[in-house]
Amino acid sequence: MKGWAYIMIVCLFLCAACSQTKKETSMQSYVYIPYEGDSRIRTLPFDSLVASDPFILADKTERLYYLVSSGGAMWKSRNLEQWTGPYAYLKVDTTSWIGRHPWIWAPQLHQYNGKYYCFVTFTNPDVIVDTVPDRYKVQRRAVQILASERAEGPYIPLDGQSYFPTEWSTLDGTFWMEDGIPYMVFGHGWMQTVDGKICCLQLSPDLSRSVSETRLLFRASEAPWSADMADIGELTFGMMLDGHAADGPFLFRTKTGRLGMLWSGWGKKRCAQGVAYSASGKLEGPWIQSEHPLVADDSGHAMLFRTFEGKPLMLLHHQSLDEENPGPRRPLLLEVDISGDELKILRRYVPADAR
Repeated sequence: MKGWAYIMIVCLFLCAACSQTKKETSMQSYVYIPYEGDSRIRTLPFDSLVASDPFILADKTERLYYLVSSGGAMWKSRNLEQWTGPYAYLKVDTTSWIGRHPWIWAPQLHQYNGKYYCFVTFTNPDVIVDTVPDRYKVQRRAVQILASERAEGPYIPLDGQSYFPTEWSTLDGTFWMEDGIPYMVFGHGWMQTVDGKICCLQLSPDLSRSVSETRLLFRASEAPWSADMADIGELTFGMMLDGHAADGPFLFRTKTGRLGMLWSGWGKKRCAQGVAYSASGKLEGPWIQSEHPLVADDSGHAMLFRTFEGKPLMLLHHQSLDEENPGPRRPLLLEVDISGDELKILRRYVPADAR
């Protein structure tokens, strides 16, 4: 009897060791995606940052602001004025569909059920999933969700990730909770659909998969200010394409409870930041577009957050309208008023002036 007990203990030990080995082997396939630009850790003033599609998480746990943007960089600050970085924070499986050198677009950091989640768009430029007549070959591009125990990461992909058909080009996912139900709101890329779509789907409680069909919320052309790309002579990846762009959704409620959505498209002065409001007060809409953009001068991808002192701010990227030397996209902070039925921009917010 003692012999059988000894054998069973040995077997259990070997099974546990085998299971641990498999776990470690699996984890070894997750590697940090490094920032592709200057990777030296340094401290810069806010006005010196370069960021396209910026997003700030104000984490009360660490009392730190975390800024992420397209390209894969994370910056940290205690006062919005001085920022330290860039840090790598995304850990992905490079043997998966995203490939070894994915493009990283429009990450967003959200807190949910005691964890931190990163909604981010990956593109594998080497994989073609669709061909649109008179346009271009559609690359594999999709919103994915990564999770972490801490705001600074590392963020590792959730299991499952069954959100969209593989042939869809999706981007710029954002998180929204309504009546206790989690949703993803995202863009179905205009370079594939011609008239860009903002859509939503319901997520499982652990955010790992969709549990509903995709619902169309609105098309870019529904906004009076949205311009056809061909009419304004804008090149996209070196091509002159027609169509209306729609990306960068972000949802909010005013103090009166009105549901609004920030989203970006192209207007008469290149990238424009727009806003729409839900007539029902629910995600399903219908969505009523504002006649004019909030910010028209080559600005977009806005989001809202509150400082640790409670001041509501809008963050978006901005670029010069100088056609010969527009320079890089830089983050811009604006003070806003959401105490009424509509979001109103008050003035530019300069962190140094707030001391």
